Amino acid sequence: MNTPSVEANGARIPLIGLGTWDLRGKACARAVEEALALGYRHIDTAAMYRNEDEVGAGLRASGVKRGDVFVTTKVWSSNLRASDFERSARDSLKNLKLDQVDLLLIHWPNSSVPLKETMGALCKMKRDGVARHIGVSNFTPALIGEAVKFASEPLVTNQIELHPYLDQSKTIAASRKAGLCITAYTPIARGRVTGDALLSRIGKQHGRSAAQVCLRYLVQQDIVVIPKTSRLERMRENAAIFDFALSPNEMKEIAALASPHGNIVS
Repeated sequence: MNTPSVEANGARIPLIGLGTWDLRGKACARAVEEALALGYRHIDTAAMYRNEDEVGAGLRASGVKRGDVFVTTKVWSSNLRASDFERSARDSLKNLKLDQVDLLLIHWPNSSVPLKETMGALCKMKRDGVARHIGVSNFTPALIGEAVKFASEPLVTNQIELHPYLDQSKTIAASRKAGLCITAYTPIARGRVTGDALLSRIGKQHGRSAAQVCLRYLVQQDIVVIPKTSRLERMRENAAIFDFALSPNEMKEIAALASPHGNIVS
């Protein structure tokens, strides 16, 4: 599996990764190991998922060289004060048993902590070598503008909820204008796409599933996708999206499914 990547501010991020939200224990470690065996080279976790130990165990068990895997983790919104942020980021390294992560994100903004303080702590983690690259998650267009203003180091991505039912065009435009790529979580809308008539019809024309069409729709726009699954056959299916293309008309039809209130995550 040769995964294409997207480039943003010096980072090369594989276009598909394994999301690990809600994966726990041995099932999580096994999922990471199996994904890497299949050829995935991007794993996404977070302090809040409480599975960094298992993600690290799966990475080591896979035998894949550390330098070949892009590992992302995140600092939760309750730890955005500078000292808390640094402690959380360094704890993540301990849990993962890694010298550094490839990408460290602010998981969710917190209006009770000045963004300038949090951005200072995030940039320090890059300078200290805790993370090779840094970015944000769940940031609105206005917050992206502020984050870039306060950042002394380049930001590489804004990780947001994104799937065909949710119109995130303003956030995508603001992020890209600032030089950030987009990473989509819940890219198959927690399975909702499987019963979608339009996606199923388009899938039939390409000999693909509705979920594959949905993921293809995103990666064809250079959006990184991190679908979560612990099932081997689903991992295999999710990764098989780089050997077909959707027509401009199909892309337009899928785009028409979006609404501003199509979010699944609160």
